[in-house]
Amino acid sequence: MIGAEGEQIGIIPIQEALSMAREKELDLVEVAREADPPVCRIVDYGKYKYMLKKKQQETRGRHSQSQLKEVKFRIKIGEHDFNFKVQNILRFLEDGDKVKCVVFFRGREIIRSDMGSDILKKIMEEVKDIATVDQEPKFEGKMMWMMLSPSSRRPRATETDNSTGGEDAKDQESPGSSQTLQTERQG
Repeated sequence: MIGAEGEQIGIIPIQEALSMAREKELDLVEVAREADPPVCRIVDYGKYKYMLKKKQQETRGRHSQSQLKEVKFRIKIGEHDFNFKVQNILRFLEDGDKVKCVVFFRGREIIRSDMGSDILKKIMEEVKDIATVDQEPKFEGKMMWMMLSPSSRRPRATETDNSTGGEDAKDQESPGSSQTLQTERQG
C-alpha cells in the first residue's frame, strides 16, 4: 500500500487499508492489479482520474500527426503565384504533412490537359529534394492531382547548418545522394 503523500506503508489487510482511507477522507484505489500482491494507493479519486487524463493527453500531444493539405492550381497561373504556392507546399512538407496538388480545368481548358501535367511535373522538380510522390498525377473529372509526402531520408536544416559550417554544407553532396549515385552509375 502507498500512502496519501506517496510513502510506502507496506503490505496490510484490505479492511485496515479502507479504514485508513476513510480516516483521511480519501479513496483507496488499486493502481497495479497485476502486481503480487496488488498495489493500492490512498488518493482523492477525482484528482487521480484528472491526472491520468492529463498524462494521456501529454503522450497523445507528443506524437505528431500528419495532415493532408491541398494546394490548388489553374493552368493559367502566373509565375509569382506558382512560386508562392510551391513555397507553401515546401513549408507543409517540412512540417511533416502530406500535400495533394490539384490542377483545376474550367470549360474548354480540359483539352489542355498537357498544360496541367506540365504544372505537376514542374512541382515535382521543385520539391524533389524533400518529397516523394505517393500518387502519380491522375486525371479525375475536371481536375488532375498528385500526392506528395515528406521524404524520410532528407536531412534536417539544423543538422546541415551545424555539421560543416552553414552555407557550405548545402553546396556539398553527401555520399549516397541522388547526384552522387547517378555519377557512380555513369562512371
